[in-house]
Amino acid sequence: MEQRHLGDSGLRVSRIGLGTMTWGQDTDADEAASQLVAFADLGGTLVDTADVYNDGESERILGALLDDLVPRQDIVLATKAVARRDEGPFGGGASRGALLTALDGSLRRLGVDHVDLWQLHAWDTAVPLEETLAAVDHAVTSGKVRYAGVSNYCGWQLATAATLQRAKPFGVPLVSAQLEYSLLERGLEREVAPAAAHHGLGLLAWAPLGRGVLTGKYRAATPADSRGASNHFAPYVDHHRTERAARIVQAVVTAADGLATSPLSVALAWVRDRPGVSSAIVGARDTGQLLGSLVSEELTLPTAIRAALDDVSDLELGYPETRLG
Repeated sequence: MEQRHLGDSGLRVSRIGLGTMTWGQDTDADEAASQLVAFADLGGTLVDTADVYNDGESERILGALLDDLVPRQDIVLATKAVARRDEGPFGGGASRGALLTALDGSLRRLGVDHVDLWQLHAWDTAVPLEETLAAVDHAVTSGKVRYAGVSNYCGWQLATAATLQRAKPFGVPLVSAQLEYSLLERGLEREVAPAAAHHGLGLLAWAPLGRGVLTGKYRAATPADSRGASNHFAPYVDHHRTERAARIVQAVVTAADGLATSPLSVALAWVRDRPGVSSAIVGARDTGQLLGSLVSEELTLPTAIRAALDDVSDLELGYPETRLG
């Protein structure tokens, strides 16, 4: 699998990453093990989790698998903090105390002494940004974190944080921004992508398959074994089940037919190769589904098909927004 630098940093990640949001809920430990081995065997390196995923169970499962199944040094281990909410004074948010407490908890659940990428999962309006970023600096200088990034920041938030870090004599530069990005959700192109490019951050795309809608499986009905049929994921999937989405999905299906491949591969190849994207992170219910995503590694979209998909999914940009690419 192709490895790409994460922004301007020296950290390299596989251009398809493995997401673990469902581990510990829809994906049990045995299935998680199978996914991790299959992913690593095909050259995948970036594995993304978070302290809030299933109350830490995702991290616990991943930690139990490292070294036993896949050598720790072969994995770029990424996790997140901020979104978790526990009782007590250090139970969540982006304060210095909460962040460093959360990091220690993640390291304990993962069974490691450091993570390769630590991401601020969300902006916290209740905490001064300078305090939050000071915790990031401490996490890196302590050796518990190698690189730092953000997730779900809008353009001005990303630019402000990146500028503050570079302005400090010993500030730790941010290297990544993780946001939802797909043919159905191109909002980051308005301000986040230009800001990331200007400050040298790589983009990590979550939900690159439009929360599963771009696979085409929801066109006629809702499969009984799909996320869209589950109580906890149905609203998540339904967010992209719109008339606009239906037009885009049809274009993806048409492109897939013409290329003799799957709609999944077409949708994933499109976002994987967008300007600034370092990795597209995919989650899967089972190993078969994951392997279906990894097949896209072999696909490069022809220019004409990419242009057609760009057009059908285009979003309106106005003053003073700019387009990247």
